[in-house]
Amino acid sequence: MAVRRARKYLLDNDQLRVGDASLPLLQDEVARLVRDYPRRSLGEIWEDLLNTHDEVLHLIDTRRFTPSQLRDTNVMAAVLSFLVAKAFNDLEDRDQARTMSLVAAAFAKDAEHPGLIAMVNGLQSLIEYWADRPTDAFFYAKKGADSAANLRGTVTPWLLGLQARAAARMGDEENALQAIAQAVELRERVVPDDLDELGGLLTYSHAKQLYYTVEAEALLGHGNEALTRQAEEAVHKFSDEEAPDWAFGDLAGARCNLSLVRLHNGDVEGAAEAIRPVLDLTTPFRNNGIVVSTLRVRDALLHSPARTAVAARSLQEEIAAFPPQRTALLPGRSG
Repeated sequence: MAVRRARKYLLDNDQLRVGDASLPLLQDEVARLVRDYPRRSLGEIWEDLLNTHDEVLHLIDTRRFTPSQLRDTNVMAAVLSFLVAKAFNDLEDRDQARTMSLVAAAFAKDAEHPGLIAMVNGLQSLIEYWADRPTDAFFYAKKGADSAANLRGTVTPWLLGLQARAAARMGDEENALQAIAQAVELRERVVPDDLDELGGLLTYSHAKQLYYTVEAEALLGHGNEALTRQAEEAVHKFSDEEAPDWAFGDLAGARCNLSLVRLHNGDVEGAAEAIRPVLDLTTPFRNNGIVVSTLRVRDALLHSPARTAVAARSLQEEIAAFPPQRTALLPGRSG
C-alpha cells in the first residue's frame, strides 16, 4: 500500500507533462507483474494488475509526452492489457479476454512494436486454443508468425509452437510436425529482445518449447518411448521453483502431457502418478488452461482400453471433480 500511495503521489504531481520519476516507477511495476504472473495465483496479483493498468491508461488520457515517452507508455499499456486479457482467459471469461486482446493490439500498434504486435496475435491464438477453437487458434498463430518472420526474439518460435498445438488439436499431423521442426530451426537463430529481457509470459524458454512440442505430439495420440522421455524431461525442467522460467501452469501442463503420453502407452498407473500433483493443486491455482488439460486426460481415459479398470475409474471421477467455481480463483469477484 505504501508503494502504491507513493506512486500515486508522483503521478498526481506530474501535472500536464510526465516527469522523470513517473515512467521508471511504472516500468518497474510492469516488469514485476510480468515476472510474477506465471509464478503466483491470479488472486495475489489481480488488484495490482488492474490498478497499474488504470494508472497507465490515465497517463495516456491526461498527460503530454515526448515521442519516446509516448512510445514507452504505449508499450506498457500493451503489456498490461496483454496480462489482463490472459487473466480473463485464465478465468474462462473469453469475451473479456478477446476484448482486452484487441486493446493490447491497439496499443502495440500505436507503439509501433512488431514484437508486441506478433505477441498479441499469439495471445489471441492462446485464447482460442483453450476455448477448443483450434482453427481460429491456428489462424492467429500463423498471422503472428508471418508478421514476425524477420524478428529474432523468442516470440517467433512461440508462435510456431502455438501453430503446432492448434494443428495437432485439429488432427493435422503434417502441419503440426512441420511447425515443430521450424521452431527448432528458429531457436538456433534466436537473439533475445526487449520482451525476452522482461521474462515471465513474454519469453519462450527452452523448457516451454519442449512442453509445447510434447503437447502437440500427445494431442496427435503419440506415445512412444522417445516421446515419453521428452515428456518426463519437460516435467523435470519445470520442477525447480527457483528457476527464472518456472511457471506453475507450465509445470501442471507438462504433467498432464506426461499423463496423456503414458495413457497412449496403456500405462494407467503411470498416468495417475504423473497427474497426481496437478489434482492436488489448491483451488486458486486451478485456472482454465490447467482444468482443460486435466479434462483431456479424462477424455483419454474414457477411450482407453483400460477405462473399466478400478484405477482408471477412480481417476476419471477425481478429474471430474477437479474444476473449481470460477469465483474461487479470484476471491471477491462475482459472476
